[in-house]
Order: sequence, then structure tokens, then C-alpha cells
Amino acid sequence: MTDCQGDVEGASTPMELYEKLSEQGVKVRSLKSAKADKTKVDTAVQLLLKLKMDYKQMTGHDYKAGCPPSENDAAPNNGPAADVAGEDDTVDPWTVSTTNAKGVDYDKLIVRFGSSKIDQELVDRIEKVCGQKPHRFLRRGVFFSHRDMHQVLDAYEKHKSFYLYTGRGPSSEAMHVGHLIPFIFTKWLQDVFDIPLVIQLTDDEKYLWKDLTVEECHRFAIENAKDIIACGFDINKTFIFSDLDYMGSSPEFYRNVVKIQKHVTFNQVKGIFGFTDSDCIGKISFPAIQAAPSFSNSFPHVFGSRKDIQCLIPCAIDQDPYFRMTRDVAPRIGYPKPALLHSTFFPALQGAQTKMSASDANSSIFLTDTPKQIKNKINKHAFSGGKDTVEEHRKYGGNADVDVSFMYLTFFLEDDEQLEKIRQDYTSGALLTGELKKILIETLQPMIAQHQERRKQVTDDLVKQFMTPRPLNFNL
Repeated sequence: MTDCQGDVEGASTPMELYEKLSEQGVKVRSLKSAKADKTKVDTAVQLLLKLKMDYKQMTGHDYKAGCPPSENDAAPNNGPAADVAGEDDTVDPWTVSTTNAKGVDYDKLIVRFGSSKIDQELVDRIEKVCGQKPHRFLRRGVFFSHRDMHQVLDAYEKHKSFYLYTGRGPSSEAMHVGHLIPFIFTKWLQDVFDIPLVIQLTDDEKYLWKDLTVEECHRFAIENAKDIIACGFDINKTFIFSDLDYMGSSPEFYRNVVKIQKHVTFNQVKGIFGFTDSDCIGKISFPAIQAAPSFSNSFPHVFGSRKDIQCLIPCAIDQDPYFRMTRDVAPRIGYPKPALLHSTFFPALQGAQTKMSASDANSSIFLTDTPKQIKNKINKHAFSGGKDTVEEHRKYGGNADVDVSFMYLTFFLEDDEQLEKIRQDYTSGALLTGELKKILIETLQPMIAQHQERRKQVTDDLVKQFMTPRPLNFNL
């Protein structure tokens, strides 16, 4: 599969981007005049559109052929750079918002970020390679976008393995169900491919961005690690680490951080992340710390000095800017580019317009909630796609595309046929909103109760074992 992003990473000035745009325009015209394969033309056009959006974001005005930018062209910097997917969608590592009740337009986001759609062909190929039914997150498009997944599978078929890397920013003691999405899927990947996993807890990031003490951030990291371990990861194949701990104890990790820092300019991180002159220098240097686990020799106790083992990163797509930067740097410091699998956002109870927030108790179902709290939150706060009266709902049916209870079931209900029947019944009016909420309550209550029971079994000693640098048991 062609990775469009690979052609644009590294354009750090308006003139460089202008030149790339001019070259891409010529390429598109050439492919069209030669009546090239439709896939090649579509890929080239997709990249051209992305370059134009990048150019407008960097310079503040539209690209015009024959009108190169002036030396002083630069878009005004008013805070975090918004990666705009649709006109009303804002997606970056700190902000996700949309005015659309259905949520973010992910097709536009794929074009904006220059990634590739996870199509049925790729889902079928993953099933063939791993010999397992695809996870429901793949079957239902929860993980919808990727970078280089075909390359990972090509290598795996030739008996060349890879490793997994995902993470968590520990900003509070309690996690909510949305935080589980990447870990549920990562565990499935670890199980079916039988590969090692590293999990980064960015307690340093939370200290830099939040009004918290270093001690609080580190404590949250340990508490979050207990919830992560409760997902069932294999201790023999999993290393969990706190940045505040590991950075000081691993020279190899820090050396990779420094290599990355040397190859990314202040202009580039301003363009990618929207940093301003008033941001602390810790924020400006942090992206290199999130990038470093993408390279296998950052973990000498696991991989020794090997730097050729490819990394696969399952994450929500708002984290992609970090790894676009990483993929740009990787070949320049002699490492393979990490591959990615991107998930959609888990909606707040109040609707898909925003992500859930750990600071708003009623926007989320927390992993610490009691069965009664789960029931009350869903009944009182879950946004409904139903009609105002029973009579209207019976006659016209509900809208499952905006109904939060149905959205949650797409994440957590395993049975595809049952899910489709619920959709049909709700859309026809045969199933009322209250009945739909009841199905969700009966799905989440036992799931969270089971998680709480598993978490009780996670002792401080077990956490220490997971977080101790050590060899892992795997074959590469």
C-alpha cells in the first residue's frame, strides 16, 4: 500500500511545501493524461489535497500555481494547531470536537492525515495471516485507518516478527471505559500474533500539561497500570514503564530521545503541535519521548542492541501527529518507520460531539462505577436518537447513528447478528430508547464488575513485576 504521508513529512518551510505541491500537481496531471490505474490516480489526488491543506495551515492562504510564498509567509499561531478534518471538526492530541451528532468525519480525517483506510481486503488479510476471526473493532470499523499494516503482514508472513507499543497519559486515578479501547485491541493483537508489547505511561507529559505535582502524576501512573494489567496482558511478553522512572534508568532510551530531538526543529514542532513561545521547554521536547518507544533498541533488556525490529502502534487517531513526526525522523537516524492502527473516538454519554472527559464524572462510565451508578448515568445522560413520544418513535423509529447507547454497544457487544437486529428494531420503532438503554446497562454492568474483580487481584508486587526492566519470552 502507498503511504502518502511519507512524501510530505519533512516539509518544514512554506517554500519546501510549495515546491512539493507543484511537483505533485504535475504528477497528478501526468497520471491522468496517461490514463493510469485508478488506484494510483486516487492516491496521488489524495496526497495533493492533503498538501494543499498543509500549505494553507502553514501560510494562512490557499496554494496558487505560479505564486510562490514570500519569505515571511506563516500562518498566525494562536495555540494548538488544529488538524481540521471537516469544517467543524477539530482533532489534535489535546482537543477533539465536532458539531456533528454522528461524530468526527473519519473519511475526511484520513485525507487530512494522509493515512490509509482499513478496508475489507485488509481485514480479510489479517484474518488469514493470524488464523483468527477479526476482532469486533476491526469488523465494525472502530479501528479504521492505518499506516504500513500491509508491510507488517508481509514481513510476518516471511517469519519476521514485530512488537507492539501503546500508551496511556495518566491524568487521574480512575480510568473510564473509553480508555480501555486501545488496550482491549492491543491484547487481542498480542494474543493472536504472539508478540512482545511495551506500554508507555506518560506521567511526565501530564506533569507538563496539567496542574498536578510530579508525585501525583507518578501515583496516577501506578494506579492506571493496575487497570491496564487487569485487561489480561501476558506478564511474560509485556513491559509497562513510567517515563519518570525509565528515562533515568535507561541510557539507550535517552540516547534515542536525543537523536530524535536533534532531527526535529522548533519550527516543525510548532507546525505539528501548535506550541507557542510561551510554552515551557518541557512541552517542546516531550514529543521525542513519546517517539522513542517506536524503536526497538530503546529497550535493550527486551531486544538487546537490535534496531531493525518494526513497531506497530495501536492508538486513537488524535495521537497520530506524534508518529507522523516519528516516521519522518526514523530513516534519518537509521531505524524502520513504525506502523500504526488508528481507532475512532469513544463518545461522551452526552453525544459524539466530544471525547469523554476524566474530569466530568457524568460524561463517562468509569471503571470504578457501581452497577447502580452505571444504570443511573446511562438512563439520565446517554444521548438518545429516539423520538419525543412513544407514539412518534413507534411510527418513525429512532436514529441509531446518533444514539449513544447504540454506539456503546458497537464497542462492547460481541455478537454481530444481535447488534444488527438491535439496529433494525430501533430504526423501525420496534425497540424503544428505554429498552435500548436497558440492553446497554445489562452489557456494561457485568463487564465492569468483572474488570473490578480482576483489578482486585493486581497486587503492588505484580505491578512491580510488569514495570521491572527484564527479558521477555518471545521469538522474533
